[in-house]
Amino acid sequence: MKTLLLAFAALAMSACCCNQNAPEVEPLAATPIEFAAEIVLPAPDLTRGVSISEALQNRRSWREYSPEQLSMEELSGVLWAAAGINRPENDHLTAPSAMALYPIRVYAVFEAGIYRYEAKGHKLVRVVEGDQRAVAGTQPFVVTAPLNLIYVADLSTYAERPIPREKVKYLCGQDAAGYAENVNLYTAGTGLRSITRGNASPNALEVLGLEAEQYFVALAQSVGK
Repeated sequence: MKTLLLAFAALAMSACCCNQNAPEVEPLAATPIEFAAEIVLPAPDLTRGVSISEALQNRRSWREYSPEQLSMEELSGVLWAAAGINRPENDHLTAPSAMALYPIRVYAVFEAGIYRYEAKGHKLVRVVEGDQRAVAGTQPFVVTAPLNLIYVADLSTYAERPIPREKVKYLCGQDAAGYAENVNLYTAGTGLRSITRGNASPNALEVLGLEAEQYFVALAQSVGK
């Protein structure tokens, strides 16, 4: 019995030594968002997160969110995953798009206001001030989630293409789904939460100052912790 106890003690000491010698992992920066007229995002950190297989394993739809805001670094990663430029030589995005036309516009809805994401420059530009989260959807959790994304399709992108309007709307919906799933995988791989939703409030385009003849809401999404 004494020998067994000594063996356990040796293992415990060994484990302590190993932990002390293990390399320290640099903590993720957590810069608060300053909601100015323009928010220039930091470059996305492409070294963090689990493998794509683990992200797929973790992916699920969440309907419960903390009111805590995302950090600038987390917000940067979410928006880059959705519609960031990953091939600067031709400005192509992380998400696929039919004929590489990219008709989807991404709007980020916070308690502080609504911002339009611009992939060139990796920044947000304010379009509406104040808490407008109710326009992002009708479910109760939408108005408390720290971030909602609205994917708006610009039909004029296809103006020179001989494609029926309904087919264009279908293609835009497919594009928006790619953006949203990129975000779902990013959040699943970095400890955040998200859910893709089928629609926003009926007056979303009006609040955004967009004409229904040219634009339509393809999808919406909530993101948080």
